[in-house]
Amino acid sequence: MNATPANHDVQLGMPALPAPDYPADVRARLAADAKEVIARYPDSRSALLPLLHLVQAEEGHVTRTGIRFCAELLDLTTAEVTAVSTFYSMYRRKAGGDYQVGVCTNTLCAVMGGDAIFEELKEHLGVGNGETTEDGTVTLEHIECNAACDFAPVVMVNWEFFDNQTPRSARQLVDDLRAGRTVEPTRGAPLCTFKETARMLAGFPDERPGAVEATGGAGPASLIGLRLARGEGAPGRGADHVIAPRTTADGPTEEPPSGHPSGQAPPGHPSSHDAPHETSASDKQHPAGPSAEEGE
Repeated sequence: MNATPANHDVQLGMPALPAPDYPADVRARLAADAKEVIARYPDSRSALLPLLHLVQAEEGHVTRTGIRFCAELLDLTTAEVTAVSTFYSMYRRKAGGDYQVGVCTNTLCAVMGGDAIFEELKEHLGVGNGETTEDGTVTLEHIECNAACDFAPVVMVNWEFFDNQTPRSARQLVDDLRAGRTVEPTRGAPLCTFKETARMLAGFPDERPGAVEATGGAGPASLIGLRLARGEGAPGRGADHVIAPRTTADGPTEEPPSGHPSGQAPPGHPSSHDAPHETSASDKQHPAGPSAEEGE
């Protein structure tokens, strides 16, 4: 007697059917774009990453059809393409919203309020990490460092910066996105949809008027660090310089600690964190490494 499995969804020994191909007109259009991308590389398989962005721009995520398309054009197996597409987090594995809202929860953003923002948005939108709102507008995810620590906590929408956020401002941001209202990033190009962003990541220019000219930039702290690294000093930061209050999307907050009760930098050092610290190289009483030759 043959036993019937309790779970009727289980299929044993049945190979997955080949992925369907794109419609002829879509494939012809994508193939023309792909040819342009592949021509940029001496080895065609090096074009896999931008081609994955290209197929993601078509359907909003990397589908089995997109994987098949990349494999055929680059003479790879679908297993090889799948391995790459599942390794990088910027490639979606399932359908998502028009706007991917990423909340940085790495160390600095987290302690500055990123964790609170992420929890607020999960509750407000009624979704979990990697999930999409019922209207298909917003996909929420927690992300790692966006290299924008000067502006922590940072929220990104389709990889455009929204700096110095709070739970309230982040909630307003997603409400505006869902309502179709115009949303302006703190810096960088005007916002566009996830599919449009994916096409740019594939290497095609942003053709919107003024979009290329709009650009982001490093924060003041990063630029000061760059000047110090170049040995240029930090202009405008002397004993009479008062550190400006931190500004968030909800307005100014308390002044940051500067190592001095008045908020001013003491003479000799622009601020306490710019003062030289003892290291193993400068502390002769506690040197690092072996103090004698090996074997002695």
